[in-house]
Amino acid sequence: MIVTRFAPSPNGSLHLGHAYSAIVGHDLAAAAGGRFLLRIEDIDGPRSLAPLAAEFRADLAWLGVRFEEVTPQSSRLARYAAAAGHLRGEGLLYPCTCTRAEIAAAAQRWGPEGPVYPGTCRTRSHNPARPAAWRLDVSAALARTGPLIWEDALRGAQAADPAALGDVVLVRKDAPASYHLAATLDDAADEVTLVTRGRDLFAATHVHRLLQALLGLPVPRWHHHALLMAADSGKLAKRRGSPSLAERRARGEDGPALADAIRKGSFPAGITLASS
Repeated sequence: MIVTRFAPSPNGSLHLGHAYSAIVGHDLAAAAGGRFLLRIEDIDGPRSLAPLAAEFRADLAWLGVRFEEVTPQSSRLARYAAAAGHLRGEGLLYPCTCTRAEIAAAAQRWGPEGPVYPGTCRTRSHNPARPAAWRLDVSAALARTGPLIWEDALRGAQAADPAALGDVVLVRKDAPASYHLAATLDDAADEVTLVTRGRDLFAATHVHRLLQALLGLPVPRWHHHALLMAADSGKLAKRRGSPSLAERRARGEDGPALADAIRKGSFPAGITLASS
């Protein structure tokens, strides 16, 4: 059975880009008689706003998207801690106290997610009194797993290349897990078989495939869909003035009609589907 999911973070209202992603995941599951899950990713500290979860449910219902809601991330902290503890015990994590400015200044190359961390703290001694993030030693991890493959439904088989992102953070200074660790563990726990998300997260999948191998997790397939873009070629975002789905609901727009238009590739003026 195909199981897909939509996993928004309650730090801002949903917009048309989110609607497109939810519809893609929903329709792929529905076409195969599968399940479509809603998971709230709410471990972003004070930026996670509990009332937005209810807004998200109302937005999906307004669009006519049926879903099953699963446990939110805030109820999964023990699982994240256990996985991080296992990786520490294997000698694959190290503490990092570098700031973003320090990383940007020291980075020797640019990767898919920005300046690539140069491994400054990999061999440093650490004062436990200082707040630290925990990074994955990717070279050591790959030495354990060997070459890995993952499959994207649109682009075919991919040779995993997590080194392109450098030693990514798995446990943040201000949160119990980074996106990489939490999403990988959550998808396994929710028995997701097809991870549907935007192409902007394509590179992250190289890391997620490595984590699956290290933690003995099942390996799904992925479907990295195109992104909706504003007329200025920017990603849709509230800060760019993209109307939220809640605002569209409030002014009386027809949700199912909007969803059908999105399925047909007919988007509101000024919004296009990126070609690559």
